[in-house]
Amino acid sequence: MDTLDIKFRDPAVEEFDTRTLLKNAERQARQRHYEDFLIIDVDAHHYESESFDQIVDYIEDPIIRHSAKAKKGMGAGRPSITNTQVGYQDVSGRVPRYTQRRSEKTPPSPHRDVTLTKRWMDAMGIDMVCLFPTPMLQLGLHPQVEVEVALSRAYNRWLVDTILTSEPRFRSMLYLPFNDAEACYKMVKDFGDKKGVVGFMVTAARYKPVHDNAYMKTYALMEEMGLPLSFHAAYNWDDRTLGNTNRFITAHALGFTVFNMINLANWVVNGLPERFPKLRVSWIESGLAWVPFMMQRFDNEYMMRSSECPSLKTKPSDYMRQMYYTTQPMEMVNNRSMLQETFKMMNAETQLCYASDYPHWDMDLPSTIYDLPFLDEKAKRNILGANAQRFFDIKEPAYCDWKIAARAAKAAAQ
Repeated sequence: MDTLDIKFRDPAVEEFDTRTLLKNAERQARQRHYEDFLIIDVDAHHYESESFDQIVDYIEDPIIRHSAKAKKGMGAGRPSITNTQVGYQDVSGRVPRYTQRRSEKTPPSPHRDVTLTKRWMDAMGIDMVCLFPTPMLQLGLHPQVEVEVALSRAYNRWLVDTILTSEPRFRSMLYLPFNDAEACYKMVKDFGDKKGVVGFMVTAARYKPVHDNAYMKTYALMEEMGLPLSFHAAYNWDDRTLGNTNRFITAHALGFTVFNMINLANWVVNGLPERFPKLRVSWIESGLAWVPFMMQRFDNEYMMRSSECPSLKTKPSDYMRQMYYTTQPMEMVNNRSMLQETFKMMNAETQLCYASDYPHWDMDLPSTIYDLPFLDEKAKRNILGANAQRFFDIKEPAYCDWKIAARAAKAAAQ
């Protein structure tokens, strides 16, 4: 915890500022000379709930828009038509970037999200970021499909118009309303070529099978456009199985893996890697420990029941090693040799991408990769930035201002 100051601050006593909160992280970034590394964060978040008054105006359906405006739920103008999950992400108020972020002062322009995001990126030494929403990660569980479609489309339009066009260091994989296959296809058609859009994201906590034929034309379109697909993990404490747990730690630890495990299993066993060989796929915010388990378990099953997977031309683990994964939350508390073996099994040097998951409570700094003793410099460069650059097909990356200045100073001194 030497890189984060998580002491609770009373805003009446001390003004909250992201740059103060991350001062130790900034010192770490400069001491490690991150200016020599391209660092791309493939999974970070903003709180779209704080801009819902703006997003609601983008809702195309007049009835849903009126309902959202007429009834406000709890917190920052969030409309009551959204769904929520019981959780303890802020650790009962002890993580100040949850409890006090609304009190942070920003200039009137650019948009508040642009300013706050650049502040933490600069402090941590991150050059580019793929931004995702936060409360909307549960939207796939909404009981009304038309609401998921309306809100996700409004959010995507707002994000493209207001945030992505304002900063060359920002990218996003836009939300797909996966409960409506036709709406997914239309989303890719309408937004796939917009500035800052580098792919599309499915929130994993839902109950629609990824191998349903209704989605095939969407996958084909994304493959044709060269746009990758990601499955972003989330939990559902109301799930009949997870509902048997009585602590958030259990629901979080299992929920953020089990939904991605099921989606990945269905993706591979039903032969989608063979059907869409050029479609790049990533699995986000599930950690890494589950990957070796699935490789071993499904390879073992496949060798005994390969007739049930007639479209596969090789073992499930071989397809898994062609996919991309994100580092956070990287399980590194126990035996470090287990982590090293996990890296080997998943071809981490070419398939693993750094993710901070900022500002969530279990976020990881770039040092989680930079400081690993079993990685050489090439592997560190790949995981911290080059793999993501390839996954997103970023031709000309953008960099932090302080990194550009530091490199210029070095060149001048030589």
